[in-house]
Amino acid sequence: MQYRTLGRTGVQTSSLALGAMNFGAIGRTTQDDVDRIVGAALDAGINLIDTADMYSRGQSEEMVGKAVAARRDDVILATKAALPMSEERNHQGASRRWLAKALDDSLRRLGVDHIDLYQIHRWDPRTSDEETLAALTDFQRAGKIRYFGTSTFPAYRLVQAQWAAREHRLGRYVTEQPNYSILQRGAESEVLPLAEEYGLGVLVWSPLASGWLTGAVREGREVTTSRSAFMPQRFDISVPENQAKMAAVEKLAALADESGITMIQMALGFVTAHPAVTSALIGPRTMDHLHSQLAAADTTLSADVLDAIDAIVAPGVDLAAQEKNPTPAPSMTDPALRRRAS
Repeated sequence: MQYRTLGRTGVQTSSLALGAMNFGAIGRTTQDDVDRIVGAALDAGINLIDTADMYSRGQSEEMVGKAVAARRDDVILATKAALPMSEERNHQGASRRWLAKALDDSLRRLGVDHIDLYQIHRWDPRTSDEETLAALTDFQRAGKIRYFGTSTFPAYRLVQAQWAAREHRLGRYVTEQPNYSILQRGAESEVLPLAEEYGLGVLVWSPLASGWLTGAVREGREVTTSRSAFMPQRFDISVPENQAKMAAVEKLAALADESGITMIQMALGFVTAHPAVTSALIGPRTMDHLHSQLAAADTTLSADVLDAIDAIVAPGVDLAAQEKNPTPAPSMTDPALRRRAS
């Protein structure tokens, strides 16, 4: 396992980190499954586990908390808040009111007295940067969190938040979690260069592109992955974006065969090769998934392989940008904001 510094925090983080979205109802995993996966991941050198309050409505956090209880000091524990936790309109977002409750709920579910990295799951356009950063700074000073970061923020909002922190003398975001894979390279154009400029740690989500880069999705085969069962639209070959992904996957599979590595090794080796990336989040649902992904821990791709990947999917190109699920700017959803008043 390789280790890298998480932004400018000084914290040493494994190049592969464990994502816990599949723990609980989403992945149909039991506590025994989670205990085995977490234990094996930690034994292999992974030292960061990332979850979120909304994963299986808190069940993932509960399972992670139980699984790491005996090894808490060895784990960089990360979770997220801001996405809806119920139909109540104020049980979401990045306001001080909601984050204070969400954090206490996460601490209780995880069974810990502090969280190492607390992340805002999506940009909340209804809440000012000052409001959110002030709340997070107070949580940090109270010892409830050590650091705070973001997930899937537009590049311009990351810059705005850095300036707001400086202007109001508040703590700043120290990490970002972008969607990044061979099939989704849009982060290369703005987010990853920005992360390098501002010294942000980068934890990549979906480096296997929802299973497209595992070798399980191939032309002419029925797709039977767990992800395809609850996200069928991402695997519908009648969709033009999915046709583009399939064409790329067939070329990537041939390249992996020629290079003597698995698709998983190539996919994870690709994202961890970028100098801005700290860790790639893997999300195994079974022990077999974990072992196949751990095999990429020491994978280093040659310049020839990276050049060949560039020829298949051009740098900065998203083959299915809508799958990143970003928060759109208000002007994209409200026509009145795009039209000058007469």
